[in-house]
Amino acid sequence: MRVLITGGAGFIGSEFVRLCVAEGDEVCVLDALTYAGDRERLREVAEAVRFVRTDVTDWDRVNRAIEDFKPDGVVHLAAESHVDRSIRDSAPFLRTNVEGTRVILEASRRHAIDRIVHISTDEVYGALGKDGHFAEDSPIRPNSPYAASKAGGELLARAYHHTYGLPVSIVRPCNNFGPWQYPEKLLPVILAKALRHESLPLYGAGSNVREWLHVSDCCTAISRVLREGKPGRVYNVGSGIERSNIEVAKLVLGLLGEPEGLISFVDDRPGHDFRYSLDSSRLRSELGWSPDVSFERGFEKTVEWYAENRKWLFSKFAKVLDSPSRSADALVEG
Repeated sequence: MRVLITGGAGFIGSEFVRLCVAEGDEVCVLDALTYAGDRERLREVAEAVRFVRTDVTDWDRVNRAIEDFKPDGVVHLAAESHVDRSIRDSAPFLRTNVEGTRVILEASRRHAIDRIVHISTDEVYGALGKDGHFAEDSPIRPNSPYAASKAGGELLARAYHHTYGLPVSIVRPCNNFGPWQYPEKLLPVILAKALRHESLPLYGAGSNVREWLHVSDCCTAISRVLREGKPGRVYNVGSGIERSNIEVAKLVLGLLGEPEGLISFVDDRPGHDFRYSLDSSRLRSELGWSPDVSFERGFEKTVEWYAENRKWLFSKFAKVLDSPSRSADALVEG
C-alpha cells in the first residue's frame, strides 16, 4: 500500500511510519518540522521513506505531494497538540488543526484517494466524572481551544464524507506514551525532571485521570482502520487502563529510584478536564484490534528508553524551558 502520512516526524506519526515500513508499505511523509517535529525519529527508516517538508496549510505543496506520490491512503496526524499552548494562543491550533485538515481533505477529494484516516483525540468529548465512558456517539463538548480545534477538524472530515462521499474514517485515541515524545507532555517532562533530581510540579492535587495507551498499540489501531475501517465511521482507541497524574508521577519515580518528595503542586490550569475514558468496543469487535503492550511493561520500557536517550530528552527539554510559553512550569496530561 502507498501511504501518505502527515505529521510523520512527530511522536505518534513517526511510530506509524516505522510500522508502515515494517509492513512493506511505500511511505511519503509530510511534516513542517515545527518545534515538536524531528527527523531524528525517522533515522532508522530514512532510506525507505520519501520526505516532503511542508506545512499542511500550504495548498500548492500538499496538492503537489499527493499528485506526485499517488497514495492509496492518507493518514492525517499533523496537528498542534499541547493544551497549555492553546490556552496561551489559540491561533496556530485553528490554523493547523482546522485549515490544515481542510487542505488535506480537499486534496484527497480532488485526487480520489481510496482511504483517509483523520486522527482526532478523546479530548473532543470534554470531561467525565468518576464513572462512565465515552462511546463514539457521545456528544462532543470540547473544553480547551486545542480540543475545540480538533473537534472542528473532525467535523470537517464528517462533512466531507457526507457531502462528497470522501472515504474518511476518524480515530479518537486516548493518552499515548512511549519513546520519542516531546517533553512538554506529562511523562517525558516527569522523566526529564526526575533524571535531573528536580521538583515535579503537578496541576492541582494531581488527581486528573487519563486513559493510557502505548504508542505502538495506537498505531496498530490506526493501521487496522486504514486497511479495514468503514468510511464515515468513528473509532475510539483506548486501553481501559486509567491512572491519575499523581499515580503516573509516583510510578516513574519508583522506577527511577527517586523519592516521592520531589512531587509538588501548583494552581490548576483554566478549564482542566477531570477525566477521560473511552469505550473501544467498536474497534475491538468490528476490526479485531486489542492492545499488546501492558501498562506496566510499557512504562518500564519507556522509562528505560528515556534514561538511555537522555541526551535527546534533555536537548528538547532545554528548548521547552527556553520557550516563551514556559510550558514545563507545570505538568499536564500527555
